[in-house]
Amino acid sequence: MGKPHVVVLGANFAGLAAAQKIREFARDRVDITVIDRKTYLLFVPNIGLEVLEDRNPQETMWMPLIPAMKADNLTFVVGEVMSIDVDSQVVEFNPNERPGSAMSALHYDYLVVALGAKLAYDQIRGFDAFGHTVSDTFYGNRLRHYLFHEYRGGPVAVGSARFHQGTKTQHLIPAAVAACEGPPVEVTLSMGAWLKNHNFGGPEQVTVFTPGEWIAEDAGMGVVKTLLGRASSAGFHYLNNTYDIQEITGEGIEFVNGPSVEAELKIIFPDWQPHAFMKDLPISDEVGFVVTDMTMRNPDYPNVLACGDAAAVSVPKLGMLAHLGAEAVARQVAKDVGMMPASIADRPMEPIVNCIGDMGDNEAFYISSNTWYGGKREIFRTGRIPYLLKLQYKEMFFRNKGKVPDWGMPTADILAELLGKE
Repeated sequence: MGKPHVVVLGANFAGLAAAQKIREFARDRVDITVIDRKTYLLFVPNIGLEVLEDRNPQETMWMPLIPAMKADNLTFVVGEVMSIDVDSQVVEFNPNERPGSAMSALHYDYLVVALGAKLAYDQIRGFDAFGHTVSDTFYGNRLRHYLFHEYRGGPVAVGSARFHQGTKTQHLIPAAVAACEGPPVEVTLSMGAWLKNHNFGGPEQVTVFTPGEWIAEDAGMGVVKTLLGRASSAGFHYLNNTYDIQEITGEGIEFVNGPSVEAELKIIFPDWQPHAFMKDLPISDEVGFVVTDMTMRNPDYPNVLACGDAAAVSVPKLGMLAHLGAEAVARQVAKDVGMMPASIADRPMEPIVNCIGDMGDNEAFYISSNTWYGGKREIFRTGRIPYLLKLQYKEMFFRNKGKVPDWGMPTADILAELLGKE
């Protein structure tokens, strides 16, 4: 009867943070194994900024995971998770350092599902031939090459496909029609500045579209209306209620509902879907996201927890919620091994939308809002200070091997709120 074995599936924002926080809170009371298919963390939020500055995001947005694992005595397995048996408490994975590995199995006492989600570009007809995005370094570099070598100066369309959310946690969180619309807003604003600075016109060239009535509604209606007012004044075009993308063509985008939009450059954010093997598991909702309460624990299998994009209650699919969920997961494990009182550990995750987005010209917007979840906080600022915070957060994150100091986020909030512009 050794120490409880905690297996964490995934090592991007949510998985790495969960493993680090479990070690911090539970200390040496547990053994921790982390499984991920790659040996680096992909810092997604700043890929678009790198692309528009003509920098290769592979060189700047990959953080090595091995040093981070070593620092906290975490066992790291490079492998592709293939299945979960929650009754036998076994995870099957394929070690993928070299082709031909035999399937392996790992027993757990606690399982943390932080696998993220599948970005379903393969479900968008015409995306491979005509679509672009900034969700990883491959697509980022493809867009970078297009912008700086092939772009002819035609119209630009930016927006989201429809998100398919499960219903089993909608008593806890609202329903969303797009997975996360901070990135489309960011790319829209920064593209307007890029076009102007490269003599391709400006904001009047860009149309932003949404499957919903309002873009980025999770940011709060006050923020949304302010954003749309400023964007309209600057010349951006807005198209709502598209419902979903039907097809991307060389000439533009055809929508399921409403008119098509003409565009030479189409920058798309897809539906976020659970990994295929997650569907139909007894821990998952009808689409495959892991069902939890707001302590990030599954009600039927209490030794299974989830955080980040794989969790059903993490909507929108946002980095801030990954960090909040990871900390809630760690508190639960620490409670079970006698390292944290229930009065602290059982505090539910209090979701909030915190987002810093590039606007071009060395400025950014800062949003901090919980009104979508029934709260009263709704703050929107713009300016150079939020832009500098966006850059410095990434540098701090890499320097600390993924650990965000307790003072990091509060300090950033204070600076953005006080020094940003209304």
